Amino acid sequence: MSTLKNGLKAGLRTTWTLGKIIFPITLLVTMLQYTPVLPFIIDFIAPVMGIFGLSGDAAIPLVLGNALNLYAGIGGILSLELTVKEVFILAVMLSFSHNIFIETGVALKVGVKLWVVLVVRFGLAALSGIIINLVWKGGAETAQYGFAPETVADPEGWMAIFLLGLEKASFGILQLAMIVIPLMLMIQILKDKGALQRISNSMGPLTKLLGIQKNASLTLASGLVFGLAMGAGVMIQAVQEDGVSKKDATLAFIFLVACHAIVEDTLIFVPLGIPIWPLFIIRLVTALVLTIIVSYLWRKAEENRKEVVST
Repeated sequence: MSTLKNGLKAGLRTTWTLGKIIFPITLLVTMLQYTPVLPFIIDFIAPVMGIFGLSGDAAIPLVLGNALNLYAGIGGILSLELTVKEVFILAVMLSFSHNIFIETGVALKVGVKLWVVLVVRFGLAALSGIIINLVWKGGAETAQYGFAPETVADPEGWMAIFLLGLEKASFGILQLAMIVIPLMLMIQILKDKGALQRISNSMGPLTKLLGIQKNASLTLASGLVFGLAMGAGVMIQAVQEDGVSKKDATLAFIFLVACHAIVEDTLIFVPLGIPIWPLFIIRLVTALVLTIIVSYLWRKAEENRKEVVST
């Protein structure tokens, strides 16, 4: 009984913590879609799309995906006639950088510095787009989408826009609660039965490779499976209760920025008619290489500081 009680408390507490981030941001961004703000941003960045091998219109899914989520970005792609190469570049860029406001808020709650999140996410997105554009010479054929975008009538008037934003924000919190509360109950049961320790031990090789302590394994597992936003409850609790250091939390987040919700965020691009195995491999390899490099440099910096202090 105490297990269920503690799990329910943790789930409600996490829903409240994340809801305070998700609700106002979702409401604000939804309303901004119907103001000159988002069109201005799109027009502003459209001229630089050529650097990534993209047409100016491709700014639409990039802005929507970063301001909202992957689904919004995909909706933007489906509204355009793009080549397979352009769609693949957009998919890779959006897999690294999407839902930027909410997921950045989650990162800050875990203790990761703002500049680290922004530099890694936007840096990976920009670099991947440039490299793919330079390396891949094919994909010039027009992309054939697996389904058509759903057409929804635009709301008329500020009150209708506000109510739509309210609806989306409320649904976002409901969806979050439906995932987080059962998840935290499950985590509490696993904790009380000692199963989390076995999970931690099984991820030992990965944490060792990344140069982080084993107590960060639950943070990694939840982010890999559920993503940054939905897995945030487990990550926040792990950092608070398992003694995960700021260094390990940062390294884990760097890895998860490139490679979170690895199954869902890869399969979601299937209807766009692009090769998804390369997308999966790019995300996984990038996450491993980047985290290993940062971990190595961090360790060397710590060793140098110790040598300076000892002398």
